[in-house]
Amino acid sequence: MSRCSAFVLLSLAAAALAFGEEDTHRTLAIGSPAPNFSLPGIDGKTHQLSEYSSSPILAIVFTCNHCPTAQLYEGRIKKLVSDYSGKGVTFVAIQPNAADAVRLNELGYTDVGDTFDDMKIRAAYRQFNFPYLNDGETQAVAEAYGPKATPHVFVFDAERKLRYEGRIDNSQRESLVKIQDLRNALDAMLAGKPVAVPHTPVFGCSTKWRSKHASQVEEMKKIEAEPVAVTAATLDDLKKLRANPTDKVVLVNFWATWCGPCISEFPALETTFRMYRGRDFNLVTVATNLPDERAGVIKALEKQHASNTNLQFASDDTYAMQAAFDAKWEAGVPYTILLAPGGKVLYQKQGEVDILELRRVILGNLPDPDYIGHRAYWAAK
Repeated sequence: MSRCSAFVLLSLAAAALAFGEEDTHRTLAIGSPAPNFSLPGIDGKTHQLSEYSSSPILAIVFTCNHCPTAQLYEGRIKKLVSDYSGKGVTFVAIQPNAADAVRLNELGYTDVGDTFDDMKIRAAYRQFNFPYLNDGETQAVAEAYGPKATPHVFVFDAERKLRYEGRIDNSQRESLVKIQDLRNALDAMLAGKPVAVPHTPVFGCSTKWRSKHASQVEEMKKIEAEPVAVTAATLDDLKKLRANPTDKVVLVNFWATWCGPCISEFPALETTFRMYRGRDFNLVTVATNLPDERAGVIKALEKQHASNTNLQFASDDTYAMQAAFDAKWEAGVPYTILLAPGGKVLYQKQGEVDILELRRVILGNLPDPDYIGHRAYWAAK
Protein backbone atom coordinates (compact mmCIF):
# COMPACT_ATOMS: atom_id res chain seq x y z
CA MET A 1 0.00 0.00 0.00
CA SER A 2 1.36 3.44 -0.95
CA ARG A 3 1.85 6.14 1.64
CA CYS A 4 -0.81 8.23 -0.13
CA SER A 5 -3.36 5.40 0.04
CA ALA A 6 -2.58 4.80 3.70
CA PHE A 7 -3.08 8.48 4.48
CA VAL A 8 -6.44 8.52 2.70
CA LEU A 9 -7.61 5.45 4.65
CA LEU A 10 -6.51 6.95 7.95
CA SER A 11 -8.29 10.21 7.09
CA LEU A 12 -11.48 8.36 6.23
CA ALA A 13 -11.25 6.39 9.46
CA ALA A 14 -10.80 9.58 11.47
CA ALA A 15 -13.78 11.12 9.73
CA ALA A 16 -15.87 8.04 10.46
CA LEU A 17 -14.99 8.25 14.14
CA ALA A 18 -15.84 11.94 14.19
CA PHE A 19 -19.22 11.33 12.61
CA GLY A 20 -19.69 8.27 14.77
CA GLU A 21 -20.11 10.41 17.88
CA GLU A 22 -22.96 12.31 16.23
CA ASP A 23 -24.46 9.10 14.82
CA THR A 24 -24.99 7.78 18.35
CA HIS A 25 -27.66 10.48 18.78
CA ARG A 26 -30.29 9.05 16.48
CA THR A 27 -33.20 11.24 15.41
CA LEU A 28 -36.62 9.88 16.27
CA ALA A 29 -38.17 8.08 13.29
CA ILE A 30 -41.48 9.09 11.72
CA GLY A 31 -44.30 7.06 13.28
CA SER A 32 -42.52 6.68 16.62
CA PRO A 33 -44.36 7.44 19.86
CA ALA A 34 -43.35 10.63 21.69
CA PRO A 35 -40.71 9.89 24.32
CA ASN A 36 -41.78 10.95 27.78
CA PHE A 37 -40.21 13.90 29.52
CA SER A 38 -40.30 15.71 32.84
CA LEU A 39 -38.40 18.99 32.65
CA PRO A 40 -38.14 22.26 34.56
CA GLY A 41 -39.66 25.26 32.84
CA ILE A 42 -38.73 28.91 33.17
CA ASP A 43 -42.09 29.41 34.89
CA GLY A 44 -40.83 27.48 37.93
CA LYS A 45 -42.94 24.42 37.20
CA THR A 46 -42.05 20.92 36.09
CA HIS A 47 -43.61 20.00 32.76
CA GLN A 48 -44.39 16.47 31.57
CA LEU A 49 -45.56 15.02 28.29
CA SER A 50 -48.85 13.92 29.89
CA GLU A 51 -49.63 17.57 30.67
CA TYR A 52 -50.44 18.10 27.00
CA SER A 53 -52.57 14.97 26.50
CA SER A 54 -55.68 16.95 25.59
CA SER A 55 -54.02 18.71 22.64
CA PRO A 56 -54.84 17.18 19.24
CA ILE A 57 -51.39 18.16 17.97
CA LEU A 58 -48.17 18.69 19.92
CA ALA A 59 -45.21 20.50 18.37
CA ILE A 60 -41.94 20.23 20.26
CA VAL A 61 -39.29 22.71 19.17
CA PHE A 62 -35.70 22.16 20.24
CA THR A 63 -34.09 25.59 20.35
CA CYS A 64 -31.59 27.56 22.41
CA ASN A 65 -30.32 31.03 23.31
CA HIS A 66 -26.84 31.30 21.86
CA CYS A 67 -27.44 30.20 18.27
CA PRO A 68 -27.99 33.08 15.81
CA THR A 69 -30.16 30.87 13.62
CA ALA A 70 -32.37 29.98 16.56
CA GLN A 71 -32.60 33.68 17.44
CA LEU A 72 -33.85 34.56 13.95
CA TYR A 73 -36.60 31.95 14.34
CA GLU A 74 -37.89 33.18 17.70
CA GLY A 75 -40.34 35.62 16.12
CA ARG A 76 -41.59 32.99 13.70
CA ILE A 77 -42.15 30.52 16.51
CA LYS A 78 -44.14 33.12 18.44
CA LYS A 79 -46.23 33.78 15.32
CA LEU A 80 -46.87 30.05 14.87
CA VAL A 81 -48.07 29.86 18.47
CA SER A 82 -50.42 32.80 17.91
CA ASP A 83 -51.76 31.39 14.63
CA TYR A 84 -52.26 27.77 15.69
CA SER A 85 -52.89 27.66 19.43
CA GLY A 86 -56.60 28.30 18.84
CA LYS A 87 -56.75 25.45 16.35
CA GLY A 88 -55.69 22.71 18.73
CA VAL A 89 -51.90 22.88 18.36
CA THR A 90 -49.74 23.13 21.46
CA PHE A 91 -46.13 24.30 21.21
CA VAL A 92 -43.40 23.43 23.69
CA ALA A 93 -39.79 24.60 23.36
CA ILE A 94 -36.93 22.58 24.85
CA GLN A 95 -33.37 23.82 25.30
CA PRO A 96 -31.15 20.73 24.65
CA ASN A 97 -27.60 22.06 25.00
CA ALA A 98 -25.21 21.35 27.86
CA ALA A 99 -24.36 24.92 28.83
CA ASP A 100 -20.83 23.97 29.89
CA ALA A 101 -20.16 22.54 26.43
CA VAL A 102 -20.58 25.91 24.69
CA ARG A 103 -17.29 27.72 24.15
CA LEU A 104 -16.94 31.49 24.50
CA ASN A 105 -16.04 31.77 20.83
CA GLU A 106 -19.45 30.24 20.07
CA LEU A 107 -21.18 33.14 21.85
CA GLY A 108 -20.28 35.80 19.31
CA TYR A 109 -23.90 36.46 18.36
CA THR A 110 -25.64 36.39 21.72
CA ASP A 111 -26.02 38.26 24.98
CA VAL A 112 -26.33 35.11 27.11
CA GLY A 113 -25.43 31.44 27.04
CA ASP A 114 -27.64 28.39 27.46
CA THR A 115 -27.92 28.03 31.23
CA PHE A 116 -31.34 27.80 32.88
CA ASP A 117 -30.98 31.36 34.21
CA ASP A 118 -30.00 32.51 30.72
CA MET A 119 -33.17 30.91 29.36
CA LYS A 120 -35.24 33.00 31.78
CA ILE A 121 -33.46 36.15 30.66
CA ARG A 122 -34.03 35.48 26.96
CA ALA A 123 -37.66 34.46 27.38
CA ALA A 124 -38.42 37.64 29.34
CA TYR A 125 -36.49 39.85 26.91
CA ARG A 126 -38.23 38.40 23.84
CA GLN A 127 -41.56 37.78 25.57
CA PHE A 128 -41.90 34.11 24.67
CA ASN A 129 -45.51 32.95 24.48
CA PHE A 130 -44.73 29.25 24.85
CA PRO A 131 -43.33 26.97 27.56
CA TYR A 132 -39.52 26.93 27.56
CA LEU A 133 -38.04 23.85 29.22
CA ASN A 134 -34.47 22.98 30.09
CA ASP A 135 -32.92 19.62 29.17
CA GLY A 136 -29.33 20.86 29.39
CA GLU A 137 -28.62 19.30 32.77
CA THR A 138 -29.05 15.65 31.74
CA GLN A 139 -29.83 15.83 27.98
CA ALA A 140 -31.94 12.70 28.45
CA VAL A 141 -34.79 14.12 26.36
CA ALA A 142 -32.44 15.26 23.61
CA GLU A 143 -30.98 11.75 23.56
CA ALA A 144 -34.48 10.33 23.09
CA TYR A 145 -35.57 12.74 20.36
CA GLY A 146 -32.22 13.33 18.66
CA PRO A 147 -32.35 17.00 17.55
CA LYS A 148 -29.45 17.66 15.17
CA ALA A 149 -29.46 21.44 15.35
CA THR A 150 -31.39 24.39 16.70
CA PRO A 151 -34.16 24.85 15.80
CA HIS A 152 -35.43 21.31 15.15
CA VAL A 153 -39.18 20.55 15.29
CA PHE A 154 -41.04 17.32 16.12
CA VAL A 155 -44.81 17.24 15.54
CA PHE A 156 -47.05 14.55 17.05
CA ASP A 157 -50.68 13.68 16.37
CA ALA A 158 -53.41 13.03 18.95
CA GLU A 159 -52.04 9.52 19.56
CA ARG A 160 -48.62 11.10 20.04
CA LYS A 161 -47.14 9.46 16.97
CA LEU A 162 -44.50 11.48 15.13
CA ARG A 163 -45.90 12.84 11.87
CA TYR A 164 -43.41 15.57 10.98
CA GLU A 165 -39.78 16.19 11.90
CA GLY A 166 -37.35 18.81 10.62
CA ARG A 167 -37.15 22.50 9.87
CA ILE A 168 -39.65 25.31 10.38
CA ASP A 169 -39.21 26.67 6.86
CA ASN A 170 -36.57 26.69 4.14
CA SER A 171 -34.46 29.76 5.02
CA GLN A 172 -33.03 31.24 8.18
CA ARG A 173 -33.46 34.65 6.53
CA GLU A 174 -37.19 35.21 6.71
CA SER A 175 -37.36 37.37 3.59
CA LEU A 176 -36.09 34.42 1.51
CA VAL A 177 -38.58 31.84 2.77
CA LYS A 178 -40.47 30.07 -0.02
CA ILE A 179 -41.59 26.84 1.69
CA GLN A 180 -43.47 26.89 5.00
CA ASP A 181 -42.69 23.30 5.93
CA LEU A 182 -44.03 23.32 9.48
CA ARG A 183 -47.19 25.22 8.56
CA ASN A 184 -47.79 22.81 5.68
CA ALA A 185 -47.46 19.86 8.04
CA LEU A 186 -49.77 21.38 10.66
CA ASP A 187 -52.39 22.33 8.06
CA ALA A 188 -52.39 18.79 6.67
CA MET A 189 -52.73 17.23 10.11
CA LEU A 190 -55.54 19.60 11.09
CA ALA A 191 -57.35 18.63 7.88
CA GLY A 192 -56.95 14.92 8.69
CA LYS A 193 -54.55 14.37 5.79
CA PRO A 194 -51.10 12.74 5.75
CA VAL A 195 -48.13 15.07 5.81
CA ALA A 196 -46.79 15.23 2.26
CA VAL A 197 -43.17 15.79 3.34
CA PRO A 198 -42.78 14.22 6.80
CA HIS A 199 -39.03 14.84 7.08
CA THR A 200 -36.93 17.85 6.13
CA PRO A 201 -33.27 18.60 6.90
CA VAL A 202 -32.49 21.12 9.61
CA PHE A 203 -29.97 23.94 9.60
CA GLY A 204 -28.54 25.82 12.54
CA CYS A 205 -26.10 25.34 15.40
CA SER A 206 -25.37 21.70 16.21
CA THR A 207 -26.60 20.30 19.50
CA LYS A 208 -23.94 20.83 22.15
CA TRP A 209 -23.62 17.43 23.78
CA ARG A 210 -21.91 17.14 27.14
CA SER A 211 -19.02 15.29 25.51
CA LYS A 212 -17.92 18.66 24.10
CA HIS A 213 -17.24 20.08 27.56
CA ALA A 214 -13.54 19.30 27.15
CA SER A 215 -13.31 21.81 24.31
CA GLN A 216 -14.57 24.56 26.63
CA VAL A 217 -11.95 23.65 29.22
CA GLU A 218 -9.24 23.68 26.56
CA GLU A 219 -10.41 27.08 25.32
CA MET A 220 -10.07 28.57 28.81
CA LYS A 221 -6.59 27.12 29.19
CA LYS A 222 -5.53 28.85 25.99
CA ILE A 223 -7.12 32.14 27.10
CA GLU A 224 -5.33 32.03 30.45
CA ALA A 225 -2.02 31.40 28.67
CA GLU A 226 -2.32 34.49 26.45
CA PRO A 227 0.16 37.29 27.23
CA VAL A 228 -1.01 40.31 29.23
CA ALA A 229 0.55 43.70 28.57
CA VAL A 230 -0.07 47.36 29.39
CA THR A 231 1.04 50.37 27.36
CA ALA A 232 1.50 53.94 28.57
CA ALA A 233 -1.06 56.22 26.89
CA THR A 234 -0.25 59.86 26.17
CA LEU A 235 -2.70 62.72 25.63
CA ASP A 236 -2.48 62.17 21.89
CA ASP A 237 -3.08 58.44 22.32
CA LEU A 238 -6.29 59.13 24.23
CA LYS A 239 -7.48 61.65 21.64
CA LYS A 240 -6.89 59.08 18.91
CA LEU A 241 -8.67 56.40 20.94
CA ARG A 242 -11.71 58.66 21.31
CA ALA A 243 -11.80 59.31 17.55
CA ASN A 244 -11.69 55.54 16.87
CA PRO A 245 -10.03 55.57 13.45
CA THR A 246 -10.34 51.76 13.29
CA ASP A 247 -12.95 49.75 11.40
CA LYS A 248 -14.12 48.10 14.62
CA VAL A 249 -16.67 48.85 17.29
CA VAL A 250 -14.49 49.67 20.30
CA LEU A 251 -15.46 49.35 23.96
CA VAL A 252 -13.35 51.59 26.20
CA ASN A 253 -13.35 51.05 29.95
CA PHE A 254 -11.58 53.43 32.34
CA TRP A 255 -10.78 51.82 35.66
CA ALA A 256 -8.36 51.82 38.59
CA THR A 257 -6.92 49.15 40.85
CA TRP A 258 -8.32 50.89 43.94
CA CYS A 259 -11.87 51.12 42.50
CA GLY A 260 -14.13 48.39 43.89
CA PRO A 261 -16.87 48.68 41.24
CA CYS A 262 -14.19 48.62 38.53
CA ILE A 263 -12.80 45.33 39.75
CA SER A 264 -16.31 43.96 40.27
CA GLU A 265 -17.37 44.51 36.64
CA PHE A 266 -14.02 43.60 35.06
CA PRO A 267 -14.71 39.83 34.64
CA ALA A 268 -17.95 40.48 32.75
CA LEU A 269 -16.17 42.91 30.42
CA GLU A 270 -13.44 40.35 29.76
CA THR A 271 -16.02 37.67 29.05
CA THR A 272 -17.73 40.04 26.62
CA PHE A 273 -14.41 40.60 24.83
CA ARG A 274 -13.84 36.87 24.54
CA MET A 275 -17.33 36.38 23.16
CA TYR A 276 -17.10 39.03 20.44
CA ARG A 277 -13.42 39.32 19.57
CA GLY A 278 -13.85 37.07 16.55
CA ARG A 279 -15.98 39.83 15.03
CA ASP A 280 -15.27 43.53 14.33
CA PHE A 281 -14.93 44.34 18.02
CA ASN A 282 -12.22 45.35 20.44
CA LEU A 283 -11.97 46.09 24.15
CA VAL A 284 -9.54 48.72 25.39
CA THR A 285 -9.08 49.13 29.14
CA VAL A 286 -7.44 52.30 30.41
CA ALA A 287 -6.05 52.27 33.94
CA THR A 288 -6.26 55.73 35.51
CA ASN A 289 -3.61 54.82 38.06
CA LEU A 290 -0.60 57.15 38.14
CA PRO A 291 2.41 56.04 36.06
CA ASP A 292 4.46 54.80 39.03
CA GLU A 293 1.65 52.36 39.94
CA ARG A 294 2.30 50.25 36.83
CA ALA A 295 3.27 47.12 38.78
CA GLY A 296 -0.09 47.08 40.56
CA VAL A 297 -1.93 47.59 37.27
CA ILE A 298 -0.14 44.68 35.62
CA LYS A 299 -0.81 42.45 38.60
CA ALA A 300 -4.54 43.22 38.46
CA LEU A 301 -4.69 42.66 34.70
CA GLU A 302 -2.85 39.36 34.95
CA LYS A 303 -5.32 38.19 37.58
CA GLN A 304 -8.10 38.82 35.05
CA HIS A 305 -6.11 37.25 32.17
CA ALA A 306 -6.80 40.48 30.29
CA SER A 307 -5.16 39.78 26.94
CA ASN A 308 -7.05 42.59 25.19
CA THR A 309 -5.55 46.06 24.59
CA ASN A 310 -4.62 47.61 27.95
CA LEU A 311 -3.47 51.21 28.46
CA GLN A 312 -2.46 53.28 31.49
CA PHE A 313 -2.24 57.03 31.94
CA ALA A 314 1.29 58.12 30.98
CA SER A 315 0.99 61.37 32.93
CA ASP A 316 0.28 62.16 36.56
CA ASP A 317 -1.95 65.02 35.38
CA THR A 318 -5.15 62.99 35.68
CA TYR A 319 -7.41 65.89 34.73
CA ALA A 320 -5.54 66.59 31.52
CA MET A 321 -5.69 62.94 30.57
CA GLN A 322 -9.40 62.87 31.38
CA ALA A 323 -10.10 65.93 29.23
CA ALA A 324 -7.98 64.59 26.35
CA PHE A 325 -10.36 61.67 25.94
CA ASP A 326 -13.65 63.39 26.77
CA ALA A 327 -14.02 67.01 27.84
CA LYS A 328 -17.45 66.20 29.27
CA TRP A 329 -16.13 63.44 31.50
CA GLU A 330 -16.09 65.13 34.89
CA ALA A 331 -16.45 62.20 37.29
CA GLY A 332 -14.44 59.19 38.35
CA VAL A 333 -14.29 55.54 37.45
CA PRO A 334 -15.55 53.23 36.22
CA TYR A 335 -16.39 55.05 33.03
CA THR A 336 -17.34 53.01 29.96
CA ILE A 337 -18.02 54.15 26.43
CA LEU A 338 -18.78 52.24 23.23
CA LEU A 339 -17.55 53.84 20.01
CA ALA A 340 -18.48 53.14 16.42
CA PRO A 341 -15.80 53.49 13.73
CA GLY A 342 -15.26 57.23 13.42
CA GLY A 343 -16.01 57.91 17.08
CA LYS A 344 -19.79 58.03 17.25
CA VAL A 345 -20.93 57.25 20.79
CA LEU A 346 -23.17 54.19 20.89
CA TYR A 347 -23.29 53.77 24.65
CA GLN A 348 -21.74 55.40 27.70
CA LYS A 349 -22.02 54.82 31.40
CA GLN A 350 -20.57 56.53 34.43
CA GLY A 351 -20.51 53.79 37.06
CA GLU A 352 -20.97 50.04 36.70
CA VAL A 353 -22.48 48.86 33.44
CA ASP A 354 -25.55 46.71 32.95
CA ILE A 355 -23.70 44.00 31.04
CA LEU A 356 -26.77 42.63 29.25
CA GLU A 357 -27.80 46.10 28.10
CA LEU A 358 -24.25 46.76 26.92
CA ARG A 359 -23.98 43.47 25.03
CA ARG A 360 -27.26 44.11 23.25
CA VAL A 361 -26.05 47.53 22.12
CA ILE A 362 -22.82 45.96 20.88
CA LEU A 363 -24.70 43.25 18.98
CA GLY A 364 -27.07 45.82 17.51
CA ASN A 365 -24.13 47.75 16.06
CA LEU A 366 -21.61 45.13 14.99
CA PRO A 367 -21.38 44.77 11.20
CA ASP A 368 -23.01 41.54 10.05
CA PRO A 369 -21.89 40.94 6.45
CA ASP A 370 -21.48 37.26 7.35
CA TYR A 371 -25.00 36.91 8.78
CA ILE A 372 -27.19 39.61 7.25
CA GLY A 373 -30.23 40.33 9.38
CA HIS A 374 -28.68 39.40 12.69
CA ARG A 375 -27.86 42.97 13.66
CA ALA A 376 -31.51 43.90 13.07
CA TYR A 377 -32.57 41.23 15.55
CA TRP A 378 -30.67 43.09 18.28
CA ALA A 379 -31.32 46.63 17.05
CA ALA A 380 -35.08 46.27 17.41
CA LYS A 381 -36.94 44.47 20.18
